[in-house]
Amino acid sequence: MQAKYRIFLLSPARSDGKRAQMLIGQEAKFDLAMRVKTDGAPLGEIYSFVSGLYFRGKLTYANHFARSYRRLSGVWIITTNQGLISADTRVTTEKLLSFGKVSIDPKDKTYVRSLQTSAANLADRFPAETEVVLLGSIGTKKYVEILLKVFGKRLTFPIEFVGRGDMSRGGLLLRCAAANQELEYVPLAGAVRHGKRPPKLEPKRWKI
Repeated sequence: MQAKYRIFLLSPARSDGKRAQMLIGQEAKFDLAMRVKTDGAPLGEIYSFVSGLYFRGKLTYANHFARSYRRLSGVWIITTNQGLISADTRVTTEKLLSFGKVSIDPKDKTYVRSLQTSAANLADRFPAETEVVLLGSIGTKKYVEILLKVFGKRLTFPIEFVGRGDMSRGGLLLRCAAANQELEYVPLAGAVRHGKRPPKLEPKRWKI
């Protein structure tokens, strides 16, 4: 039985890497760069640029299959210092730079506190029957345990993620969105998070 409501939590992209520097560099004049420097651009679009295939796959899939409650966003992104924020949130150069000053580290109090607070807020705003799907690394301790403490059995992940690397997950998610074929989700609590690497996906060229 499908959940009436389903939202997605996306693991973050690095905001201090080469592509991020390309985006905010003074010489950058392309459309996305100019929007980031003025009124801001949606965080989902920014992270799709700085991360490439993996994040683009997560965002495309989540936007396609989210079934949110009322007018609340169905896609939320983990950030370093503001916890979970909507993928549609406009981000400027200043805010993007602030993300790079805090680590995604369970020992960093700013990161942990902001993620806990925002996750608890989401849990309160959505009905209890809302399924929460994590699209990210399921083996990491950087955010999984924090989210489990808040969402408990409501937190799920695609079982097809087990054994796959980032690029394989990104390609899988793009294919599923294009085919309108949703993956199977299982509760993260108590799940086997590591396994054999599945067969490689058939080569396909994606525009990034």
